[in-house]
Amino acid sequence: MSSLKEIKTRIASVKNTLKITSAMKMVASAKLHKAQTAIGNKLPYEQKLHRILAGLLQSDDLREALVRELGFGNKGGRSPVVLQDVAMDELPSKKDVERVALVVFSSNSSLCGAFNANVLKMFSQTLGSLYERGYSESDIDVYAVGRKAADAALKAGFAQAEDFSDLADKPSYDRSADLAAELVDSFSTGNVSQVIFVYSHFASTSSQPVIRENYLPLALHDYASGSAPTDYILEPDPMSLVKELLPKVLFLKMYTVILDANAAEHAARTVAMQIATDNAQDLIAELTLAYNKGRQQEITAEILDLIGGTMA
Repeated sequence: MSSLKEIKTRIASVKNTLKITSAMKMVASAKLHKAQTAIGNKLPYEQKLHRILAGLLQSDDLREALVRELGFGNKGGRSPVVLQDVAMDELPSKKDVERVALVVFSSNSSLCGAFNANVLKMFSQTLGSLYERGYSESDIDVYAVGRKAADAALKAGFAQAEDFSDLADKPSYDRSADLAAELVDSFSTGNVSQVIFVYSHFASTSSQPVIRENYLPLALHDYASGSAPTDYILEPDPMSLVKELLPKVLFLKMYTVILDANAAEHAARTVAMQIATDNAQDLIAELTLAYNKGRQQEITAEILDLIGGTMA
């Protein structure tokens, strides 16, 4: 059994840890609220742009002209938009898509539960599935947002041409637009024919499922069906508007995913720090009980010694 001095020292140490976990929980909770507010403010704007773009591109002639105008498909590539109902997480096969790009979103730091482990597990599974479909490392480009993802990509044999880890801590529309522009350029020149996202989606504070979805071609089926209007009065012409609108939609989609992953990270850290705080409180209670029992035993022993000495 540990001495009373050791137990007292342990209690002081756990109390210091409790202060740290409580502070980290408060910080993560505040950052989560900020990320949720940013998503809530931006989401209606993004959805409206998607509906407008989907309404315009219901014209087959306009979609074909878009491919010609923007240079998409220079190397046998694909249209930048898809209006058909397709599975968002569907992986391509080598015979249909020659090269793919994976964008993996993680955090820069730890202490966020299984957040990074779940994302990296999906990244590993996605790579394995692509290899089974006939791809090799030279057919896949990996873009890492977050140091944990960058380390995993490097370990898997994928070097990073540019560091986007700053987006994991401080989401920025301008910086996310840089990454989106690089991906769109790679797609338009035919260097890659499909871009896939792997990230944790913020569903609630207690749930952050890992999502794998296609970024390019952009799926607009949900916005094109139903009430999407097609009878806009346009100036100067539909093609000019679509050429301006499509990059904005893609840039905004990138920013949304980064905010979503950021919110999921803070939610995971909030839960992890709450669990750590609860465990620390339970441990303090157990150690305090053990200390009190040990102290009581010492007092009882001293009293018995005194009684024994008096009787002698």
